[in-house]
Amino acid sequence: MRTALLAVLLAGCATVAPPVSDIAPNVAATAETDPVDTAADAADDPAIWRNAADPAKSLVIGTDKKAGIHVYDLKGKRLSFTPAARLNNVDLREIGGRVVVAASDRADEATAHVALFLLDTAAARLQPLGRYPVGSGEAYGMCLWTRARDKALFGFVVLKDGRIDQIAIDTTSPTPQVKTVRSMKLGTQAEGCVVDDRTGLLYVAEEDVGLWRFAADPAAPVTGTPIAQVDSKTLFADAEGLALAPQGRTGGYLVASSQGDNAYTLYRLPGVTYAGRFRIGGGPIDGTSDTDGIELALGDFGPDYPRGLFVAQDGDNAPDTQNFKYVSWDKVLKALRR
Repeated sequence: MRTALLAVLLAGCATVAPPVSDIAPNVAATAETDPVDTAADAADDPAIWRNAADPAKSLVIGTDKKAGIHVYDLKGKRLSFTPAARLNNVDLREIGGRVVVAASDRADEATAHVALFLLDTAAARLQPLGRYPVGSGEAYGMCLWTRARDKALFGFVVLKDGRIDQIAIDTTSPTPQVKTVRSMKLGTQAEGCVVDDRTGLLYVAEEDVGLWRFAADPAAPVTGTPIAQVDSKTLFADAEGLALAPQGRTGGYLVASSQGDNAYTLYRLPGVTYAGRFRIGGGPIDGTSDTDGIELALGDFGPDYPRGLFVAQDGDNAPDTQNFKYVSWDKVLKALRR
């Protein structure tokens, strides 16, 4: 009887206390951006442009979802600001020698829009190309995909109700052409998304449920595959921003913002198996909490980021307004012994 009772108690403890591998080490931020000008919940999502010729001159783009969009340098200094009402998520791709930046536009809650820009990398400024209707509903998440076979550019706009509208973006003419080509649907609120250009796979975070995978090609089925659950152990609601660390043809990591416990969860690709978690903190720069958007770019960004740059929105940067924190991806991997 005592043996059976002990087994029950141990089993109950096992469901409460996470195993050692689930403990999230702190990784100190190397830099942080200037705070956004807007108070309350304003900073949201970053994107990274790596300058291959001169990594030290790489740029980070970050949205203020109440005022516009910022461009920062690798020290976190704001270099420019473009006013725009209610831009939420942002992503970028290099197409035909130009850097195209796209953001979900929530200014019209009845009709979702996408806002397009060109990034002038020399001047560190955004050139607006216009805002384009996508479909009914409130735009929320946003990510881009470059199809490998023909370099065609597509975007995915995640609506607040869980619908995902795929758009084809043609920037070959002075006036871009944007066309909705298919829709998919999740059951509840979703936002964060990222596409693996190598494999043509779209990953989406349904905030209270978990992570999903879809085929990104517009001719593919619209049904998604669940790949990771919000289990309050490895991933806590809200599941928010997503980012990729590609390695080889299909390997690397998918990273998710585990907002509910102020951590970041790694999944090993291609199988999307749990690979560890970390937090940002422990150094002279304050840590992050309540993170919405994240981004990760691999490669040499200079001595501070020799293997890549991870950027996370900080939901509580008191006494200042919200901002973005920069972390060395090399330090993350070392902290997780990867």
